[in-house]
Formats: sequence, C-alpha cells, structure tokens
Amino acid sequence: MILYNSWFFMLFDPYFCSMESTLDVALTPDMLSFEAFQKSVLEDYRIAIMSREVSLLGRREVLTGKAKFGIFGDGKEIAQIALAKSFQKGDFRSGYYRDQTLMFAMGTSNVEDYFAQLYSDVENDPYSGGKNMNAHFATAFVNDKGEWNDLVNRYNITADIAPTAGQMARALGLAFASKCFKNSKHKNLFSHLSNDGREVCFCTIGDASTSEGHFWEVINAAGVLQVPLAVVVYDDGYGISVPTKLQTTKGSISEALKGLQKESNTNGIKIYTVKGWDYAAMCEVFEQGVSYTRDTYTPVVFHVQELTQPQGHSTSGSHERYKTTERLQWEREWDGIKKMREWLLLNELSNETDLQQFEADVKQSVRVSKLAAWEKYMAPIKAKIQEGLALVSSGLQDDDLIMVQELTHDLVSNREPLKRDIFRSFHLVIEKLPNHPNKKAVLDFLLSYHQEQAPYYSKNLYNEGPKSTLKVQGVPAIFNADAVTLNGYEILNHYFDELFTAHPAVYAFGEDLGNIGDVNQGFAGLQVKHGVDRIFDTGIREQSIMGQAHGMALRGLRPIAEIQYLDYLLYGLQTLSDDVSTIHYRSNGQQSSPVIIRTRGHRLEGIFHSGSPMGVILNALRGMYVCVPRNMVQAVGMYNTLLEGNDPALLIECLNGYRLKEQMPTNLMSFRVPLGVPEIIKQGSDITIVSYGSTLRIIEDAALRLQEMDIDCEIVDVQTLLPFDIHHQVLESLKKTNRILFVDEDVPGGASAYMYQQVLEVQGGYRWLDATARTLSSKAHRPAYASDGDYFSKPNTEEIIEKVKEMMAE
Repeated sequence: MILYNSWFFMLFDPYFCSMESTLDVALTPDMLSFEAFQKSVLEDYRIAIMSREVSLLGRREVLTGKAKFGIFGDGKEIAQIALAKSFQKGDFRSGYYRDQTLMFAMGTSNVEDYFAQLYSDVENDPYSGGKNMNAHFATAFVNDKGEWNDLVNRYNITADIAPTAGQMARALGLAFASKCFKNSKHKNLFSHLSNDGREVCFCTIGDASTSEGHFWEVINAAGVLQVPLAVVVYDDGYGISVPTKLQTTKGSISEALKGLQKESNTNGIKIYTVKGWDYAAMCEVFEQGVSYTRDTYTPVVFHVQELTQPQGHSTSGSHERYKTTERLQWEREWDGIKKMREWLLLNELSNETDLQQFEADVKQSVRVSKLAAWEKYMAPIKAKIQEGLALVSSGLQDDDLIMVQELTHDLVSNREPLKRDIFRSFHLVIEKLPNHPNKKAVLDFLLSYHQEQAPYYSKNLYNEGPKSTLKVQGVPAIFNADAVTLNGYEILNHYFDELFTAHPAVYAFGEDLGNIGDVNQGFAGLQVKHGVDRIFDTGIREQSIMGQAHGMALRGLRPIAEIQYLDYLLYGLQTLSDDVSTIHYRSNGQQSSPVIIRTRGHRLEGIFHSGSPMGVILNALRGMYVCVPRNMVQAVGMYNTLLEGNDPALLIECLNGYRLKEQMPTNLMSFRVPLGVPEIIKQGSDITIVSYGSTLRIIEDAALRLQEMDIDCEIVDVQTLLPFDIHHQVLESLKKTNRILFVDEDVPGGASAYMYQQVLEVQGGYRWLDATARTLSSKAHRPAYASDGDYFSKPNTEEIIEKVKEMMAE
C-alpha cells in the first residue's frame, strides 16, 4: 500500500472522527481502523460520482429544453469533498455557483432539490423558491416570525449570487461578525448566534474572478482586520475562454498575493497551495489551514491548482472552441475523480469489479432523483392543462371544436410545457372564439391560475411577516415647552449615545467615524465611551464596508455602516444592488440583512460632490428602503423605525442640516417615523409642491414669497422614496389644490420623474388636474462648483416661484 501516513493518524484524531457523513461510520473496538478509513473514503468517492453525474445530466436537461440554463461544478468535486471535512457546525459559506459537491458533502443539498432548482420549480426549490438559477444555495437564518434561528448548531449557507467576486464582500462581514461576538461584553445575548466567535467563513471563488476589484479590496481588508476567513480559489486555468496568464500577474494568484503574506509581528494573510486532484493532500492542507484561521483569526487563502472543467464554463458554449487538443487531453488525464479512482485501486481500498458496480448504482440513484424532481415539477402543470382543456372543449361542436384542438395542439403535444404556455394557448382560444359558450369559466380559470402562481415570483422582496418595517407604527416626537435647542449633529450625538447604551447588537463604522466621531461629529466622543470594538474607523473601501455590514447583519447584528458622502455610494453599489437588496427575495424569505447604510447628501457643491444620484438609487436598490429626512430629528425617528424591522435601508442625512437648530424631543429613543407616510409641512389651497430633504427649505422660502402674491402653496415632504406614499396622501393634497409640482435636485428623469409617475399614474392623480403637472429638477449636467454653481445647476427659489406662477396662470 502507498497510503499517506498522516491518514492513519487522522483516524484517531477527534476532529476527523467527528465529521458527519451521510454514510454512518463509527469506530468501534471490534472494527479495524482501516475499515473505518475505507468506508469514509468510499463515501467521499460516492459523493464525487454523484455530483459528476448531476453535472452531466443537468447539462443534458438544459440542452434538451427541460431547463433554461445550467452551470455546474464538474472538475471541482474532490477539492470540495476535502474542504467539507473542515466545515463545522456554526460555520458560514459565502460561495459561488460551482459549489454543488460541497453542498452534497455537508448534507445541505440533495440531488432532488438540486434539480428542482434547475427546473425553476417554485414550490419545491428549497433555496430560492424558483427565483434563482441552479446551484445557488441557501439555508434558513430566520424563522417565519423574522427571529434569528440557532445558527451555532447548523451549517450556514448564505444565499448565492452570480456576479463574479460578489461573494467576497459579504464573506468579510460574515467573518468579521465572529470577531464582534468574541469581543462582545454581552455574549450571553448572542449564544444562539455564535460560539464565542469560533466560526469560520468559507469563501469560494474561481481563479478568474480574483481579477475583480472586490477580491483585492476584501483580501486587503481581511488582512488588516484579522478575521477567520478561509478563501478557496479554484484554479482551472481559464476565465471562460481567457487563460490565467491574461488574468493574473505572474499567472498565479498565490504568487501575486505574496506581498500580503503574514510575517512575524505583522498582520496579513497566510497562503496555501495544493493540487486539486490530490485528495489526501487537500484533506490535510484544508484541515491545517482552517484550524489555523479558526484559532488565530489570520485569514487564509487556499490556491487549489490544476483543476479541470470537463464540460466547459456553462451550457452557453463549448470549451473545445478555445482549449487546445493537448489541454483537453491533459484535463481528461488529470480529472480529479479519475485520479481518486486510481488512488483507490492502487491502495487496495476497492477493486475494479466493485467500483464499476458501485459507480453504476450511484449514477442510477441520481437518475431516479432527477426523475422524481421532474415529476413533482410537471405533475401540477399537466393537471392544470387537463383542467383547462376540459373547459375550452366543453359545449363546442364541429368547426369550433376543431379550431380549439388546433389551437391547443402544441400545448397538448409538448412534453415539457411551461405555465406561460397554458396562458397563451387558452387566451388564444378565447380571442379566436369570442362567443365561446364557456368564455367566462375559461377566463375565471386563467385569472385564478394567475393569482395562484404570480405571488411565487414576486413575494419576499421585503419582509412580509411580523418583522416587516412597514408594520412599525409611527410614534410622534414629543417636545416639552422648555425643550432644549441644539445643533442637528448634537441631537444625533445624543441619540447614538443612548442607542449604543441600550442596544448591544448595534455597531457603527466607516471612514473617519471612530476616532474623530465622523466628519460632522454625529459620533463625537462615542468611541471612547462605548468601545473601539463597536464604533470604529475603516479604510477607504466602500465596497467592502457594504459587505462588512451585510455579513454582520446576516448573522443577527445591527450594523450602521457609513458612506461618507452620497456620491461615494457608487463604489459600494454593486454589493447593495446585487446582494443586500435581493437577499430576502432570492432566499425566498429565509434570510434577512437589516443593514442601515448611513450617508449624507443634498445641496452639495461640485461635479464630484453633487450629492443626489437618486434616480440611480431608486432603480438599483429595490429591496432596500430609501429614507430622505429633512432634518436630524426626523432622521432619529427613522433610525428607530428601521431598528424595529428586518429590512435593509439607506438613510441620507442632509449635509447642510448638521448645524441647523432643532428642538430635542423628550422621547428621543421611542418616537418612530413610519415609512411611506408623507408629512404636510405647510397647508395650502392653490398648488401642491412635493419634495424631500434639503430642497424643502428652498421650497419653504419660495412659498413665503408666493404667499405675498396671494398664491397659497401646500408643501409635502414625502420622507421616504422607497416606499413612496403608501396611503396616497399626496393624492389627497392634489384633490384639494388640483395643481402639482415635483421638485428635486436629481437630474431630469430621476426622482422627480419617479414621484410624478407614482402620483399621476399609480395613484390616478391625472384625474384631478386643472393644470399640467410639472417637474422641476437640476440641470442635465452635474452641479458646477461653489455656491453660484449650485444656484445655476439646481432648483433655486426664483425658479420655483416662476414655475408656480406659470402653473397658476394656465
């Protein structure tokens, strides 16, 4: 035998013996240690064969039209089986779409569920409810009430996203949360969320995706922060068709990262390299590296080299187009499963006859599970077709019946019908036979079916249960007669002080937020009082700040992460748009990320501090709430509301409001500003002016001057853009004034057009107009610098007055 000596020691290692497997292996006094080792290895080989067959059959399902698209983990099987041995209960995975074998090895996925997602089965896909493409996994972090589950005693899989390297930012936060829990003075409150911070985050990524900025930003941040992050880079030599030499400096990510290698008395990372076909070596290296990061909090990077991709990148193309004959031959020879099979035979762990039967049995079990998933998916669709056919055929004779048979022929003969085919076919019948005797019953059938199915595809964009932020009731601010008057930033400072005293799960961080208390002093002095572990500075790295907050929130903490100025949000937009705002939707309500992204904007001056890319935000962040307070007291009420719910939000404070005087409420910690509920800040009868944030002060100035012209303006502060006016209060104002103007400092077609569409179209406001509704926005360019640049670039008082006079004269 040529077994690795370490394997025999591992048999007696409590860590190795405690690994869970779908094959029950227990070391008993009457069992030879070799027998346990043999069973464990054969179970690993079974999972590898199973996963490869899933990939082969999955590709076939796509190419024959039974599934829309497929991307698979073939070639990565052996590496992922070895990695699974180091994944412990309580750990987290932030991976990508080739991790199917890892999921199978840990028991967090099975073949039938995998194919249910491939078929987009909304009722049987347990990861996304049919919303996400195949190999995008998730486990439940929250229950139906929005409460966090016990995350310590389960394997935790964050809902996957497809954008390359998008998983990196979230992984930083998941690992950083372990450090937060470890350092917390309130560990007893978090015992169901962390075991004293012993959890590792496993982040898997393809080698080509390490070229993305996300990867480098996160690796640098992790090296600075020192968190238990294990990054596994699967290197198969290509990024679709582009070879590694065109992707990575020195043609090797481990070589390129060497400058970040941790040395004595420095921070940094530890780098491991291993061959992706070497099962025994990977088991050793992964165990060593993961234990190291778990114990020391030094991030580790595993560069898994010489992997193959037997079917190419995806079902969208063939790798024969860009790989040489020699490369294809090498991949066949060095396929990880082939090498593991040779190793099994060489070490007499099995024989050729047994292996052939073993492999055949495993492949057959995959086919059985695939068929079961297909039958579950198709049975209700076919039953619905038969129900509809009975309705459209009933009461017809001769030519009409023949026409129905012709119109439904494709539907009936289709072996893989879709739900949309049902709607098309039966609607065509009614269109061609408008006097169909069963017309009402058919239309009722289609309506009922649509009402049954449509919610599957739309639900859970936001929390819908008890932790929905929209269910937080408003509580008015209370001001005593002798209420103290303070600068806006001082009110925020008092609030954050009380918040951190009362809520140990709240953390705050960002550029310049810790030591100096943020550039506008909202956190002044609070780091000293509440600790550097809860209020702290970060580097200039907006993308990973967003991911750091996202990962912490997924683990049950309540981070307030700062983007210093609103226009810097673009640096972190991908994480917010593709990950944070979609997490609840794409996990089908199983995961929530109640991050609060704090920033400041409005009336900023200069091209690169324009401050109001609201159109971008509104279109990119559906799934987050967008709060636009006009002052700091209002901001406090919104913070209180957001902290009661489980939904992510962007809160934009007014930069020019920090030194405006405001009265301090007596119920600073308990008052709530309900989301989606506008506030009328001036009653009027002639025209409704709708806006938000700092622009309202310019509108108020204009309204005073218009009042002297006998024009009575009603001013509505929408308070939040997402959600927007859920009770249609703006419409009620319009019904009174019959004229409406939307004012905004975003570019034309931005937030002003959005508000216009919501009121005029969604709320039906066009019915109440006596004059054409108008929008008044900034100019099409970004604002020019300085106060005159602001005046001529954005809506100003005189522009508002002239626009209102024009509307009143119409």
